[in-house]
Amino acid sequence: MTSCLLSGLDTVECAYYLVPGRVCSLDFARLTLEKETLRQNKSRDPKLINLGGIEFMLHPYGSNSGYPFVISNQDFTIAFGEFNTPAFFVKFRSFALWHQGAFALHQIFLSWALSLGFVQQRPESLSRVDFTFDYALPAIDFDEDHFVSLSKKDNRYRSDQQIQTLQFGKGDVVLRVYDKLAEIEEQSQKTWFHDLWNTESEKVWRIEWQIRKPVLKRFSIKTFQDLQDGSGDILRYLANDHDSLRVPTSDSNRARWPLHPLWQDLIQQIGHFKAQGVYRSIDPQLILDERLTRIAISLYGYSKRVAAIDCVQNGKPMISIDEAVKRIAEKMDLIHDPRTWCNDVEKRINEIRLGQW
Repeated sequence: MTSCLLSGLDTVECAYYLVPGRVCSLDFARLTLEKETLRQNKSRDPKLINLGGIEFMLHPYGSNSGYPFVISNQDFTIAFGEFNTPAFFVKFRSFALWHQGAFALHQIFLSWALSLGFVQQRPESLSRVDFTFDYALPAIDFDEDHFVSLSKKDNRYRSDQQIQTLQFGKGDVVLRVYDKLAEIEEQSQKTWFHDLWNTESEKVWRIEWQIRKPVLKRFSIKTFQDLQDGSGDILRYLANDHDSLRVPTSDSNRARWPLHPLWQDLIQQIGHFKAQGVYRSIDPQLILDERLTRIAISLYGYSKRVAAIDCVQNGKPMISIDEAVKRIAEKMDLIHDPRTWCNDVEKRINEIRLGQW
């Protein structure tokens, strides 16, 4: 008997495009001094500071992505810098997400930043969202071979000869199905989940999708409002098209195996999430950029051929890509007709605008 105990967001990461207004009370010089003092003292421990009326721990290090300052409290881990773009990168903490909600935390962060004198230059940009579903499962009757997934890679982790984690994918979409109680005991120590689950079950398994920016954008999930309004769209795609758990039969095509009762219930749970009816969001600019990339790949290949021809013709051991491109440009100048060029380019512009190319 499957029983969904909890569903929601366990990790959210977001970039904020904020710039200092006329009066900004965030003193970067003082923060630099505080951080340098910690570093000079070779302290690994953060220092308690107050910024904008909220207490944070100032860490003696910057972020791996190049932000000079990292502060954190029970709600956020915030990486930021005076000259970084975007200026702030925020990771919303798990405890806060489950107790306050992502949209409320977003509003709290923005209010804090605005109180310091920052102005929002453009809407925020979500870069990672983890959707989770926790189930009371006394025992599992499946393994990695029972899943049908678009992901090319999978991993299985065992403890005491028992499956503890199944993982599918690596990169923009990762599905993990794992023993959450074991993970709490061995790693995260998030014992407060017991109060949220309110169950006596000895086994709680989590179904978790980790989704990064490229896939979020395909479903028009860029801001917190998009996330609030359209989570159901991306979840329906994930649970129906990208990954599914099946009950094996004699059919050689695993995609025709019936859905496992756990997955049937999961799809029911997803039905409660808000959706806009978007299956895929298509960005015309991204399509054009992708075509430019493909053309560049072709031209790069031809440039190598031109380089080889030039080396053979002129007895050179090697020429650079700049020299190869120059040779191509010289040949193109010989065949270039300005009038034909304008007519043909205008023709292609119209084809692109009308979707005929």
